[in-house]
Amino acid sequence: MKIVHPDEVYLESYKSGLIQAISLGTAAYLEEAQRDLSEIEADPASFLAKQEDPKALGGDVKLPDGSLVPRLPGITRWMWDGQVCGSINFRWKKGSTELPPHCLGHIGYEVFSWKRNMGYASEALKQILPEAVKLGMPFVELTTDVDNLISQRVIEKNGGVFHEKFVKPASHGGTGGLRFRIYLDSS
Repeated sequence: MKIVHPDEVYLESYKSGLIQAISLGTAAYLEEAQRDLSEIEADPASFLAKQEDPKALGGDVKLPDGSLVPRLPGITRWMWDGQVCGSINFRWKKGSTELPPHCLGHIGYEVFSWKRNMGYASEALKQILPEAVKLGMPFVELTTDVDNLISQRVIEKNGGVFHEKFVKPASHGGTGGLRFRIYLDSS
């Protein structure tokens, strides 16, 4: 498995994965998956352009509670093993490791349910970390639900260390979460 830049050559595979995840009811962010499908149908080139947005030009982001917030600079990569298996994204605030309260972590990922337990999330995380190193970041933060032991293992396999327990903002449900840091070696 490798991570790839979202590109037209992978778009049909990504679209098929979203459709299957929605039909199985396994899309972690159902509304986001449906929105992606709508955007792909309406304007595939625009959708792809927003996946590589290091200057945050893609417009506001809709949070799970429906509120809109300014977009952070970010990039998305798709997990590829002959077909798209999921996605991983990295977002940051220029010149800082601080994130606004509505952004729970620098990196988020989702593997399609039929591709889980194959080490893809761990490998994707390993492959995207050099992007943070290029920006000179001393660490990245990732969050997970308290009971998501699988995600915690993915983070720990990549050098993540527990940083703190926290309560997610209301826009993300107001439930408990765990924050991890992966310290980066920029040498």
